Amino acid sequence: MTLNEKILIEKSQNGDTRAFEQLIKMHEQKIYNLLLNMTGNKTVSEDFLQETFLNAWQKIKSFRGNSEFSTWLYRIAVNIVLMKRRKRKVIRTVSMDVPIITEKGEIKRDFADDWSKSPTANLENTELKNKLNKAIELLPEKYKTVLILRDVENMSNEEVQKILKISLPSVKSRLHRARLFLREKLSGYFRGH
Repeated sequence: MTLNEKILIEKSQNGDTRAFEQLIKMHEQKIYNLLLNMTGNKTVSEDFLQETFLNAWQKIKSFRGNSEFSTWLYRIAVNIVLMKRRKRKVIRTVSMDVPIITEKGEIKRDFADDWSKSPTANLENTELKNKLNKAIELLPEKYKTVLILRDVENMSNEEVQKILKISLPSVKSRLHRARLFLREKLSGYFRGH
């Protein structure tokens, strides 16, 4: 946490909305990327982003600085997604038109055709992407969340531990089980090709 961030947090805790707006600007894109990767829906992600920052504003006085401010925000965002899914049984769908958002920019899900591959190879690649997305959807929520934070958001095990407030062995175990699940679901595809 930078000195500037600490000052902005203190000011926000004293009711300074402008300081809080600056904090939002510092973290908005990262939180949005996480939400988009978890929901696969731009509109829902934007709504959840607003809810994340509203909750953060309402709870800013409870932030003690025991973790990074970004970790605290990630936790709020993840909780919102999980809570909404429990309430509505939201099913995550991934549009092939929505790019994967990373800190370095956007990665298109459907890459331009590679003319060095045969049409059959291109079809198989699309088929694999679809099977992978379907397999991820079948993961139990606790495994899916760890997998997204760790493998899609590229967070360390320690960061995932802090965000989800679970032990480091639990992070590793859930990640391992998620990967085994995906391997099992996709093994038939690879045996056939």
